[in-house]
Amino acid sequence: MPIIEPLAKDQITSEKLGKYLEMAEELQVPGPEFLQVLAHAPKYAEAFFDAMHLSFFEGNVDHKLKEMVRIQLARKAGDKYFSSLRSKRAQEDGLTEELIDAACNENFAQDDRFTDAEKWAIGYGYWMYRAPKTLDKGWYDKGRTYFNDGQITELGGMIAVYYGMAVMMASFQFGAAAG
Repeated sequence: MPIIEPLAKDQITSEKLGKYLEMAEELQVPGPEFLQVLAHAPKYAEAFFDAMHLSFFEGNVDHKLKEMVRIQLARKAGDKYFSSLRSKRAQEDGLTEELIDAACNENFAQDDRFTDAEKWAIGYGYWMYRAPKTLDKGWYDKGRTYFNDGQITELGGMIAVYYGMAVMMASFQFGAAAG
């Protein structure tokens, strides 16, 4: 049983949040249950959904790549809820569980299925919360060979938002019975 229970949909009075719940159901990430938990603080729920949607579904970085990084972050946080969600769009674009597992493996940098750009982006998520001081100027200079500053910022923002939310959901023990 989670520490904070999701509100029932009929208890959510914010029209904007109701629309976001529909979007979350359709997109499958961040999932409606997440918003129903955050709905205890509706304005925060709306702001977090805006940030999560923008950082994950918008921008100029490949969505499948973002999905692999997002799941890696959820697994690092020990969050079973976000770890179990799969973006409908990434699935439609051909992302497989095998590739997700490879991206979440600590040996991803040696995996020939990933391009050097993908390895850098996966590494960004991997190292930001394990050893952030290793992400020095040289790290970002290498990243600039694959991504522009806007894309690097987009990835960094997505990493920060999704890892933070995964840690929060893990602390609420949400999805504890999930795979």
